[in-house]
Amino acid sequence: MTKWDETCDVLAVGSGGGLAGAYTAAREGLDVIVIEATDKYGGTTAYSGGGGMWFPCNAVLRRGGDDDTIEDALEYYRSVVGDRTPADVQEAYVRGGAGLIDYLEEDSNFEFQILPWPDYFGEKPKARASGRHIVPKPMNAKRLGVLRDSLRSPLATERLGEELPAYLVGGQSLIGRFLLALSTFANAAMHLNTTLEELVVEDGSVVGAVVEQGGRRRTIRARRGVILAAGGFEQNETLRAEFGVPGSALDTMGCPGNLGKAHQAAIAVGADTDLMGEAWWSPGLTHPDGRSAFALWFTGGIFVDDNGRRFVNESAPYDRLGRSVIEHMLAREVTTPYWMIYDNREGAVPPVKAPNVPMAQTEQYVDAGLWKSAQTLEDLAAQIDVPAAELVQTVKRFNESAATGVDTDFGRGDTAYDRAFSEGASPLVPIDQGPFHAAAFGISDLGTKGGLRTDATGRVLKADGTAIAGLYAAGNTMAAASGTTYPGGGNPIGASMLFSHLAALDLTKPPS
Repeated sequence: MTKWDETCDVLAVGSGGGLAGAYTAAREGLDVIVIEATDKYGGTTAYSGGGGMWFPCNAVLRRGGDDDTIEDALEYYRSVVGDRTPADVQEAYVRGGAGLIDYLEEDSNFEFQILPWPDYFGEKPKARASGRHIVPKPMNAKRLGVLRDSLRSPLATERLGEELPAYLVGGQSLIGRFLLALSTFANAAMHLNTTLEELVVEDGSVVGAVVEQGGRRRTIRARRGVILAAGGFEQNETLRAEFGVPGSALDTMGCPGNLGKAHQAAIAVGADTDLMGEAWWSPGLTHPDGRSAFALWFTGGIFVDDNGRRFVNESAPYDRLGRSVIEHMLAREVTTPYWMIYDNREGAVPPVKAPNVPMAQTEQYVDAGLWKSAQTLEDLAAQIDVPAAELVQTVKRFNESAATGVDTDFGRGDTAYDRAFSEGASPLVPIDQGPFHAAAFGISDLGTKGGLRTDATGRVLKADGTAIAGLYAAGNTMAAASGTTYPGGGNPIGASMLFSHLAALDLTKPPS
């Protein structure tokens, strides 16, 4: 029998969107312990600029006049995801979000607002141009008091040393609100710098965990069960290579603690996995530190391959765009860096309005060889090592499309998302004002999405489809409900919150 150092009803591993599970369990009267591997709470969720949740038909949307139906949302979601993941898991996600928002809004610590964000597959049935997306309201950082010191900083602060903002927005606000709410429960304890090492199994059930804290191993008993919501394994180069995840840990947006320890602990006790080669992709603007970071909101420019040819819809949703880049990389048509070509209408800075990591000074990119400029396209082609004639012809053809407003090659501008950053106008901006420029890009990700197979309540499954008693998973520790797709903004955080919440509710049921 294990000698326990600490005991609770529910052990929650990870402190990102999965805090919804810890909050739910504590609110329902269970004793909860949250462990976080790093020195700050929030995980990758804390980096999110929007902190969005794709939750159809929730009360926030309804108050804004939303007339969507769950049936329409489910038809859209299923048309995007297909049968790559279990139908009941898909349905649990689509139907469950509205109830979670009702639950959270009963607590004054939580406030949300609508952020119109088009669904990412605008061509699919029942896609909505206004989206199904809400975000937490901004919050004065002073409300957190001393808790601010334990909240993971935004990327601009963490990587570039910028001052902490006075207001918390996006994922910062979401995690801040959960920290405030959890601080009101005497039955909730939280531990930083505490790493999951092993799960403890007795009589076929997970009954606790071995953790490392302060350089020593400790045991935590979980009378009801363990919820794993510790993010993906994007920071672990060995696991990325083992499962064939394209890209590099250098270029991920994932939290530094996302090393896959929760995955490994669960696999060791018989958990089955799925989608282990998958991630939430994006093009990555390459910065002077050599890292390519998630970027979106392109108000101009085109991407070209190694032959100087355009190969993608540059205004597509970032995951679809990133996947297209990877496909061309696998076909040996694109190597990194690949280049965004643009003209001088906004100067030498590329037309990227939402770099996840703020841009440094222009000179730093030029000195690092990441931004190139030339008076002619031919000279620019020589600098980025692509055939001059092909680049000239590519730009000529694109400019012809811009003149008509119709992209017959890649359909840029055909969906609502394509036009989301141009106020509904065509995103086809000609490249005709010299000097001409090129900016280096790589492939980035928002975290891996492969993980433990679960049922519709988040219970972790074995290969034979039976559940491992006492073990649950959510977020990027769970095999994504959306499979190989990204149906709309807010899917990763939304799924993390919802399935950890559903897991906690399941754990409140009296033991059978």
